[in-house]
Amino acid sequence: MAAKYDLTQRIAPQLDRHLVFPLLEFLQERGLYPEEDILKAKIELLNDTNMVDYAMDIHKSLYRSDDMVVFLELFQTVVQLVLAWIILNSLCFLYALEMVERRAEVVGRLKALEEGAAPLIAFLHNPNAFQELRADKQYNLQMLSDRYQIGPQQIEALYQYAKFQFECGNYSGAADYLYQYRALCTNSDRSLSALWGKLAAEILMQNWDIALEELNRLKEIIDSKSFSSPLNQVQSRIWLMHWSLFIFFNHENGRTQIIDLFNQDKYLNAIQTNAPHLLRYLATAFIVNKRRRPQFKEFIKVIQQERYSNEDPITEFLACIYVNYDFDMAQKKMRECEEVILNDPFLGKRVEEGNFSTPENACSPIFETYCRIHQRIDMGVLAEKLNLNYEEAERWIVTLIRTSKLEAKIDSKMGTIVMEPNQINVYEQLIDHTKSLSGRTYKLVNQLLEHAQAQAAR
Repeated sequence: MAAKYDLTQRIAPQLDRHLVFPLLEFLQERGLYPEEDILKAKIELLNDTNMVDYAMDIHKSLYRSDDMVVFLELFQTVVQLVLAWIILNSLCFLYALEMVERRAEVVGRLKALEEGAAPLIAFLHNPNAFQELRADKQYNLQMLSDRYQIGPQQIEALYQYAKFQFECGNYSGAADYLYQYRALCTNSDRSLSALWGKLAAEILMQNWDIALEELNRLKEIIDSKSFSSPLNQVQSRIWLMHWSLFIFFNHENGRTQIIDLFNQDKYLNAIQTNAPHLLRYLATAFIVNKRRRPQFKEFIKVIQQERYSNEDPITEFLACIYVNYDFDMAQKKMRECEEVILNDPFLGKRVEEGNFSTPENACSPIFETYCRIHQRIDMGVLAEKLNLNYEEAERWIVTLIRTSKLEAKIDSKMGTIVMEPNQINVYEQLIDHTKSLSGRTYKLVNQLLEHAQAQAAR
């Protein structure tokens, strides 16, 4: 069941190939797929990188000596054994020879790129010279040309050198040089490409604060009116949301910020159109983050709209509670959710590290919704629906009643929860609906104005 709901094959095409390796490492640890399949996937990814030594190590793991023994047992005579041994070793030798040649090629290319960028690298490593740079890019380019004979050719060489460093797996060096390149680059497309590379490098180094800053810079560029085309803009938003999963489920404020990003109209539309599987992560963020309840109601409508096109236990769990009010099915889905979450590359490690406890958080919406539609509730029945024993359920419910807005009290003698009548002021309801209508009208007016401005610009 866990492999059925694994999203790696949907997520991987939206990532840089280097970002796929952490996902494969996680799947290998979990044993969701045969190890041989994971190793082959890694080698396939490495074919278009310059991480030659890593590729050789994986090749050795894939074609280990144990496999040779099994292969050799198929042969009976001494001559056949010798021939088989020669064939196997020849194949390994040929691959090793190919990798040695590839390594020499990579080293040679790296040296050539370093020589091309050497004047600019020397300038950047000189503290006194580096202080001459200003915020004005045109001034910097003129100053570098006049005083240090550094021109567009050397700046382009720095970009190629940084990119090659990234392909070799030297993410720290790549991040530094890409940052410095962007300070000098005047080509917006190339600068954007460098920013994507910088973001990937920071993610791979697990520098979550810096990665979040780069993510916000990218978002600002993508959302700008000067972005290349609407189609590219949508695709870039999809890439950004997929890359952001690494940050949001590792950064201390990530579960709040993923709601801020994914729940924006333009990003939510992109999810519904091209990446409905991302609803899993937005749903999880809502479950563990109670402060976002006003936005949560609108999100439930999205789940209801997408329930036929996106099959996922986590979104189905919320639909059972808030759409169908089917608490028995919610209980079954909660068990499925536990397995899905533990085997998800982004959610599983967070549970292990204790960053959030999903089963306990999942009990909260069941309890709150169940209480709102019943006046008197048997504690034993509720404990069963929450998958808790009676004593655990009682302690948990007492704590939740204290912290939630529910007007309830526990009758210990009768073993029941009694809901207090909650008379809602009609005028308060009218005000809430008016606020919601006002917000939707404001968004609609803004969209019309943007469309009118775009038509006028043409």
